[in-house]
Amino acid sequence: MTLRRLLLVGTLVSVGLVAAVVATACLTSGCSTIGYYGQAIGGHLDLLTRARPVPQWLADPATPQALRARLELSQRLRVFAVSELKLPDNRSYRSYADLGRTAAVWNVVAAPELSLQLKTWCFAMMGCVGYRGYFDRAGADALAAELKRQGWEVSVYGVPAYSTLGWTDWLGGDPLLNTFLNWPEGELARLVFHELAHQVVYVADDTMFNESFATAVERLGGRRWLETQAGEAARREYAQLEERRRDFRAVTLRHRERLRAVYEGPGSDDDKRRGKAAAQQQLRDEIAVLKDGRWAGYTGYDAWFAAASNASYGVQAAYDELVPAFERLFEAEGRDFPRFYEAVRRLAALPRDQRRATLAAAR
Repeated sequence: MTLRRLLLVGTLVSVGLVAAVVATACLTSGCSTIGYYGQAIGGHLDLLTRARPVPQWLADPATPQALRARLELSQRLRVFAVSELKLPDNRSYRSYADLGRTAAVWNVVAAPELSLQLKTWCFAMMGCVGYRGYFDRAGADALAAELKRQGWEVSVYGVPAYSTLGWTDWLGGDPLLNTFLNWPEGELARLVFHELAHQVVYVADDTMFNESFATAVERLGGRRWLETQAGEAARREYAQLEERRRDFRAVTLRHRERLRAVYEGPGSDDDKRRGKAAAQQQLRDEIAVLKDGRWAGYTGYDAWFAAASNASYGVQAAYDELVPAFERLFEAEGRDFPRFYEAVRRLAALPRDQRRATLAAAR
């Protein structure tokens, strides 16, 4: 299991939305942006044309048995999402597409040398987000190279799924993809619940609120699925993955806080660079302890740590920082999903600062 799962950025490329954006791109951002929107439209249309309804796959005698079993599991998850988690009952994740590649899109994130604040890109109707997604890896790499020349710390990573917020239900919704269908049962459940949660609440210009909410839903829903629906083997597998994930979250949270203290503290830029180097050495020491202990023989996070930058830690924060507050809110609402969602919608209607303060005060 790699960190790619933990960085599920909800790249929003609704065909209807993007078409409207393209129509105004020259007026709002300059005509040079049209190429970017064009690849988004083309990439999403290609994904949709590859998708077939799950019943067609199940009825096809040529469908391999392993694929058939995973599709059947996905539909049990889909029913559970509606009946137990009260997530949208629509066409999303009721079709399947094999993209012939390992990622649905590739995201580019960037941050300054001495800050965890992500660079943002703003889009008409969609608001500002701390990433830019490409269906073609070459496009993502080209943008990353340009940003590095400008002095940004940059990360490019593959994203196995994204949400169109339910706006493309008329086109069939968001399909299941080969990029995640074969994940362990608990991980597949979490992903489906996460992406469906984006269809419940989405706030323009507040990526951390959106992603932390969806992450809270995936954790709450994933635990409920495993407790009530999964077999013992799936629970054991998930427990092992979750132990490593908790370790990962703990060590990277400590590192983020050390970096934040350095960047926001006193001293010159050179002082901060020295503090950053010291923090990175402390991180390496902590990882070494884990690899000598609970992570012995496990290499799933090696590539991520090797390429980690301020951008990596900045985007990770979007998925983690508000999750405990959302989980407290869920408890405060009696562990009732509809009441929880309504409370989150009320928060979403508030100004950003008031939204964060109100969420933080939830008990």
